[in-house]
Amino acid sequence: MLITFRCKSHANVTMFGDIGLQLIKMMGHSGTVPGAILSPDIPEALSKLTFSLAAESTAAQKNTSATGDDEEEALSEQVVSLNLRAAPLIELLKSAIDAQCDVMWDTP
Repeated sequence: MLITFRCKSHANVTMFGDIGLQLIKMMGHSGTVPGAILSPDIPEALSKLTFSLAAESTAAQKNTSATGDDEEEALSEQVVSLNLRAAPLIELLKSAIDAQCDVMWDTP
């Protein structure tokens, strides 16, 4: 499943469903698809998302240092971080704040 995020001021952002649902929940929503965030609520959703991503990143760094993974194992398992996956959605939310437009998401 794919989820596409849309707003009038930015190009559509499509991501895998599991990642999209996780980010929707991080924004403080139930995770239903289709869904939307009204323009006045977007700054709070962006704040919740960035806070959750920072907490997730900190937890991931602690897990990596606690397990003592050596460099070879880390290189063999190249994982795209959630922060990197969320970057296009964060840009879309910032654009929607600037343009004062709603953000919607659904499955294509």
